[in-house]
Amino acid sequence: MPTTVPAYGKDAAERLSSMADVTASDATLRRFLHGLPGVDAVGLEGRAATLGTRSIKTTAKAYAIDLAITMIDLTTLEGADTPGKVRALCAKGVHPDPTDRTVPKVAAICVYPDMVATAKEALAGSGVHVASVATAFPAGRAALPVKLADTRDAVAAGADEIDMVIDRGAFLSGRYMSVFEEIKAVKEACRRPDGSAAHLKVIFETGELQTYDNVRRVSWLSMLAGADFIKTSTGKVAVNATPPVTLLMLEAVRDFHAMTGVQVGVKPAGGIRTTKDAIKYLVMVNETAGDLWLDPDWFRFGASSLLNDLLMQRQKLSSGRYSGPDYVTVD
Repeated sequence: MPTTVPAYGKDAAERLSSMADVTASDATLRRFLHGLPGVDAVGLEGRAATLGTRSIKTTAKAYAIDLAITMIDLTTLEGADTPGKVRALCAKGVHPDPTDRTVPKVAAICVYPDMVATAKEALAGSGVHVASVATAFPAGRAALPVKLADTRDAVAAGADEIDMVIDRGAFLSGRYMSVFEEIKAVKEACRRPDGSAAHLKVIFETGELQTYDNVRRVSWLSMLAGADFIKTSTGKVAVNATPPVTLLMLEAVRDFHAMTGVQVGVKPAGGIRTTKDAIKYLVMVNETAGDLWLDPDWFRFGASSLLNDLLMQRQKLSSGRYSGPDYVTVD
């Protein structure tokens, strides 16, 4: 993923500029968000279920497995994280299967800000990015100056990507402009002195947003504020990524791209554990947003446990048999 602020073409810049009136005030932003088409819940869930029935086999399955591996943000976000654990995770991200060097690298290693420097050193020259959660992850309950300091610290330590959490309380109480301005401020805090910037992933915690309409609204709000990626969840609550919610977010980035010319990525996170699940999501990406999004620059899985199943299924395809439980490491 590029780590500089995207240089949009003239047409895209003009179309983005034409939407400035939408965010001119709280009233105009509210009018726009509540003017978005209501979500047909039955239709959304039905389409997500239908896409999940597609059968992908043989060479297509092998391609999908390798593609899914390249899209993983391999993550450790525990209070007991140590430098040794982070280095081991980095080694796994670069060489997911030490016995088979044809296995591709993951997209990124995601850690807390205080572990960014350790991960950066361990991944030097590998091409694997360092992502860091910030803004008082996972609850987001902190004053804005604290959130911005959290972000700047992670960027200064070398983070290529920042995963921020929105203020769900502000959003659910209708303070849309407050959420918009906070995302913009964090986006600015992602900038480095040389003019480049860490990419910003905006986490919604969709399991707390109550309705599909709210997911559509927060997707558009975040993209208008400059999100490079929109992300479902922290993985720290009971309900995380689901196919209908991810489908809705894919529709949002597709429509935003059609309207503005600006491409935004999507990251479902939490609860995606099997190869079968991952392939269902890839089918959804292809048939909803299109093949432009079938790339780790534009689609990620926040699902560390998924990697082991992908490796086992990959080995099954190549050897014709399943490996024992000791084939993969336990993170």
